[in-house]
Amino acid sequence: MKKVRMILCGSVEPSSQNQDENVGVVSFVYVSEDEQGVKSKLEELQKVNPENFYMEYEVPLDQDLTELGHYPSIEISKEDLG
Repeated sequence: MKKVRMILCGSVEPSSQNQDENVGVVSFVYVSEDEQGVKSKLEELQKVNPENFYMEYEVPLDQDLTELGHYPSIEISKEDLG
């Protein structure tokens, strides 16, 4: 089964609707089939943006991710938004 690796980024940013509030933002920032390339990119991103939370994830291609027991996600609590 062919798989793809991705890097997700969790960050805290000012709300676009209320600049006095922060929101959690989760973005897909990199996708590849190359395991070593993803690991290198993850290290680079973590060095350049240490205030963000990065997570590497691997999933099968052509898969409804909601059918898996766990799929790419980052939990951001209210305390994280401080």
